[in-house]
Amino acid sequence: MFSSKLAYPTAFVVDRKNVESGEGWWHKPNGTGPYKLTKWNEGALIVLQPNEFFYGTKATASVAFHILAGIPMSLYETNKIDVVEISKEYIDRAQDKAGPFAAQLHVFPEFSLQYIGFNTSRPPFDDPLVRQAFCHAVNKDRIVKLLQKDMATKAEGIIPVGMPGYNKDVKGLDFDPAKAKDLLSKSKYGSAAGLPPIVMTNAGYGGVDVDDYLGAIIQDWKQNLGVDVTVRLLDPMAFHYNLRDEVDNMYALGWIADYPDPQNFLYTLFYTGTEYNDMHYSNKELDNLLDKAAVEQDYDTRMGMYQQAEQMVVNDAPLMPLWFGRNYLLISPEVLDYTIDPLGVPRLNVVTVNK
Repeated sequence: MFSSKLAYPTAFVVDRKNVESGEGWWHKPNGTGPYKLTKWNEGALIVLQPNEFFYGTKATASVAFHILAGIPMSLYETNKIDVVEISKEYIDRAQDKAGPFAAQLHVFPEFSLQYIGFNTSRPPFDDPLVRQAFCHAVNKDRIVKLLQKDMATKAEGIIPVGMPGYNKDVKGLDFDPAKAKDLLSKSKYGSAAGLPPIVMTNAGYGGVDVDDYLGAIIQDWKQNLGVDVTVRLLDPMAFHYNLRDEVDNMYALGWIADYPDPQNFLYTLFYTGTEYNDMHYSNKELDNLLDKAAVEQDYDTRMGMYQQAEQMVVNDAPLMPLWFGRNYLLISPEVLDYTIDPLGVPRLNVVTVNK
């Protein structure tokens, strides 16, 4: 874990004199990586050129990042850019074997989790039976297949597929409307009629920025539990900064790994009092297990502890895991060996361009 944290960008070595040169030093950074920054027009363009002094595999291609330069797919179709991320709005065109893009489509795994978080400090999600009921009431298979167009992997647990500590045998809270109703009836609220008004906090503007998958989830809760959920939108620019204080009864959010270790999910999101524990969740038994896992030296023992912690979280349901992400990119045939790692970082120094 320590070595993983050292590989995270916030631990990168920087030139002390460069930093001490004054405010805005990062506009002319003295780095040791495979590229050097040669142009930065804020909000428009970043250009990188190969660093001839790099100690490792030297880059051969220059890289330009165009920011808000137009509709990305249109830029790709007109050969103005060489790589474009594909959203579900364009995936049908990209996968069409009769079209021009199927051979250019590349899929990369991503260590990310999309979820619904429950505010465990407020009714009704202070009761784990209510949280479990809400999880059992949602048909995630349908949402991933139809609304996400199979561009993600349904999540049973917390640790993404392929990440150290991933457990394919974690037992999730499967879609079971009858069980959902039974759990709600056994909760301290007794029934849907006994629940207080439930509000979901989400990022968006006005009254139209509610994703289709959230609409489907809210409809499942209505149909399978008889519960109405309303949505309150926060300014997307302030959402992440204010969520902890602004959260209503639940919220929709995603998390992508900072470093490839299960601690980055289980400790960061669920340990009592952590910055990103927007669920206000506290479980002393879980905290103790995570403390032990953080200092355990044996790799297999440590991963087993995190898998145990993951199952505890799934059972107690402070959140409802929805899906693990994947990255879909169209890459020009003239660009060779372009890949991105599961943290979403492109490996540019191995790329070659035949133009």
